[in-house]
Amino acid sequence: MTFNDKDRPLRIALISPKGPLYRHRGGIFKKSLRYAPLTLTTLAALIPSCIQHQLEIYDEGIEDIPENLEADLIGMTVITGTANRSYELAEKFRKQGITVVLGGPHVTLVPDEAQSHADVVVTGYAEQSWPQLIEDFCSGDLKPRYSQPPDFTLNSPVFPKRELLDRRQYLTMNVFEATRSCNHNCDFCVAPAAWGRRPFQKPVKHVVEDIRRQGAKRLIFIDLNLIADRNYAAQLFEALIPLNVNWFGLSTTLISHEPELLDLMQRSGCTGLLLGFESISQANLKSARKGFNDPAGYRALIDKLHGKGISIMGCFVFGLDEDSSTVFEETAKFVVEACIDLPRFAISTPFPGTPLYARLEKEGRILTRNWELYDGQHVVFQPANMSVEDLKIGHEAAWRHAYSYTSMFRRIAGSRIQIPISIIANMGYRYYAHNLHRFYTCDWIIGARPDRTLGAA
Repeated sequence: MTFNDKDRPLRIALISPKGPLYRHRGGIFKKSLRYAPLTLTTLAALIPSCIQHQLEIYDEGIEDIPENLEADLIGMTVITGTANRSYELAEKFRKQGITVVLGGPHVTLVPDEAQSHADVVVTGYAEQSWPQLIEDFCSGDLKPRYSQPPDFTLNSPVFPKRELLDRRQYLTMNVFEATRSCNHNCDFCVAPAAWGRRPFQKPVKHVVEDIRRQGAKRLIFIDLNLIADRNYAAQLFEALIPLNVNWFGLSTTLISHEPELLDLMQRSGCTGLLLGFESISQANLKSARKGFNDPAGYRALIDKLHGKGISIMGCFVFGLDEDSSTVFEETAKFVVEACIDLPRFAISTPFPGTPLYARLEKEGRILTRNWELYDGQHVVFQPANMSVEDLKIGHEAAWRHAYSYTSMFRRIAGSRIQIPISIIANMGYRYYAHNLHRFYTCDWIIGARPDRTLGAA
């Protein structure tokens, strides 16, 4: 595998395959309710400038991949829910004589599986390995596997080539990251299993420069836990103040114990936070290794954030071992009474490589290894205290309860945060909540014998 034609540029295609989460492109809005992905545009920025090349980017959740794609080298980023589609595309392109590279979280978690479907796999973060891979391809020294080096850092400036995406297709292009991974060890989370618990940090000056280059005033941070390192977070928030921006990001509930940091977060322009509440049961949280969450303190935290003008997207998961059939109504009532601006519900999903998956597999509770169903909305394991059908139906009922007109009115009126925006966002989620069957189209028949083989692999 090499690039021998020195008379033309190297043709590279970067692909984000579609999966259940992004199959349905309709709804009440013309645009997809998605922000622009960073992975492909970052990989584009990492291609060595010394190599003459032509580059195409395809986000298959937005647009179709051309049937007759011409490329010398194809790179695909793979999450578990898109693994089957990634393998399907890889087989097709390899038959056409195109060299295929697979990377991303799923590949990092199960590299041997991915290796059987690709010419090359990349594990871990690709800042160092991807440029080296391209140089090796051009020199005829391509290796079957590239890994994140032990001395990996994010110290070198890399500015994603966002201009390669069609901004008309996305809710916003102003997506940024300052850190990666997380210092916690929740047993269901892919991050510590794939990348370890040491957060990687970009120099604050590089984050600020990226924002300035983009000219962004309303932006999203996709960091898994912005406050993992308190000192770094404080430096970042201080640097954001002069920019006069409004931003949305992710945090843990531990922000409730950091009043000074929360004040600084507000001053930096924070107008919304995604919080992983996960459960209203302390027993569930403890067994999931997320015991630092305190359900008794949820209301106080919500009130504190609302008092600072910060809206809340609150995430909850169903199907943990302490859950019974009453958890759906109890949780849905809680999010309404607590006035969570945008509640979200998911079904517990044991992603391969996580401690949760290992435990359920040992207990014989994994029902299918069809990765297409590993999307947070399908039941792929046997729950402890309810049936598969109870979990599926209860999850859908929670969505409908939280996004009934009565519930929406109570939550919005109680929060009083950014009411016009909140109404629009809630109407979008209401459509989703009442049309789950249109979004998740790969349902398997409950009650039938589950497929214990690897889906389409």
